[in-house]
Amino acid sequence: MFVQPDPSDPRLTKRVTGIDHTGAPVEAAVTVERPLTLYLNGQEIVTMMTILDRPEDLAVGYLLNQGMLKPGAAIEGVDYDEDLQVVVVRTPERTNFEEKLRKKTLTSGCAQGTAFGDLMEDFSEVRLPAEARLSTSALYRLLHRINTLPSLYLEAGAIHGCALAHGDEPLVYMEDVGRHNAVDKIAGWMFRNGVPGGDKIFYTTGRLTSEMVIKTVRMGIPILVSRSGFTAWGVELAREANLTLIGRCKGKRFTALAGTERIVFDADLAYVEEESAKHWRKNSREAEDAG
Repeated sequence: MFVQPDPSDPRLTKRVTGIDHTGAPVEAAVTVERPLTLYLNGQEIVTMMTILDRPEDLAVGYLLNQGMLKPGAAIEGVDYDEDLQVVVVRTPERTNFEEKLRKKTLTSGCAQGTAFGDLMEDFSEVRLPAEARLSTSALYRLLHRINTLPSLYLEAGAIHGCALAHGDEPLVYMEDVGRHNAVDKIAGWMFRNGVPGGDKIFYTTGRLTSEMVIKTVRMGIPILVSRSGFTAWGVELAREANLTLIGRCKGKRFTALAGTERIVFDADLAYVEEESAKHWRKNSREAEDAG
């Protein structure tokens, strides 16, 4: 079953009134963000701003991507209290991350993204499958399918999207106010459902930063695709990990700066359509309606 947010869910967006550039009254859909406090066993870890659609996946994915849970870790339970806006992840082992919490630093991610000083402690040990391949024909089909999905961005804007795909088929599409939240939700969903990353593709609307590369590698996914651009450290880390890094991917155009040996050029560009403006993930529904 394909997993994605429901743009019509009244908990995720709300209508507010205002005026436009001419002074005329308008009503607009806006994304609703709420705080979510994460506990690992009895220890408070972080409070995140999120749309709160999949708090359990977000909590587990955050802990995995921060190295507080290992890929083979046992989880006894994930309990979410909607009234308190608290999620508690319980493990059989005792945990204490006081020292790690003191070393957290601000990253280039938006909406309170953080990385810890030892975030890369397992990075150099990950071995991405060299045999993975991505054909350009499959890539173009995948982009078309993602771009035509109903989304909260087209409904209200102010949100990032990420997708997990197998070949040209998206399996999961997550959105949130911060791209790191959307990534963590997918990581948590993969862990909780026992889904491996070695034969998957990760897609994001966000920039290809060091944080995005590190998290993709930690999930064991060999191919990362974005419609946005790169940072120098993101490219450097992707090359170090042999991650296929494809950015500026819109319509028939893309740029690959790492892991290019995995790309199979089998598409006839004469038959690949340019991306329609009505499907841009950088547009809101109001911008689309305005032409």
